[in-house]
Amino acid sequence: MKKWLIPLIVIGILLFFLGSWYVGTNNTLVDMKGQATKQWANVESSYQRRSDLIGNLVKTVQGAADFERGTLKDVIEARAKATSTTIDINNLTPDKLAQFQEAQSGLSSALSRLLVTVERYPDLKANQNFLELQSQLEGTENRINVERNRFNNLAGEYNIKIEKIPTNIIANIAGFDALALFKSDSGAENAPEVDFNFD
Repeated sequence: MKKWLIPLIVIGILLFFLGSWYVGTNNTLVDMKGQATKQWANVESSYQRRSDLIGNLVKTVQGAADFERGTLKDVIEARAKATSTTIDINNLTPDKLAQFQEAQSGLSSALSRLLVTVERYPDLKANQNFLELQSQLEGTENRINVERNRFNNLAGEYNIKIEKIPTNIIANIAGFDALALFKSDSGAENAPEVDFNFD
């Protein structure tokens, strides 16, 4: 056997193993990002369901005589802003996610004010359609929270994976960027003030 053939075989074996490692690691990252992407779609779907329910709730409330138009207008505007703020999962930066969260929080806040205002309208509170929509909204809020947590788990695992050595080499070469995670709203660490005085 010729002497130059042995180093060539060794180099060939090394290249084979390096190539296999690269392909395997790349495929793992593609799979992890794909799972996070799929979960992001579930998050968006839950927010869309909430938006649809709010639209129906607004129509029900509009039918109530002398209902406070300013409160209703706030909900309609917040809903429009929330539905117009979308994010491409491939460009999920912390800033864009913060804008998305801010729009969704604005809608949640406007909706809360609407539901508090409804307390002054006994006929509306007794409306079966309104009660059903309110119940579905509560369930959807829970679903949003579950879907967001699942997204954070998958995206967090992916983010850890692309930072680990030696996977980070392939992540940098192949352009795998970290995904932003949902964070609590600012001020969420403080207990809310509860005022039971409805006068």
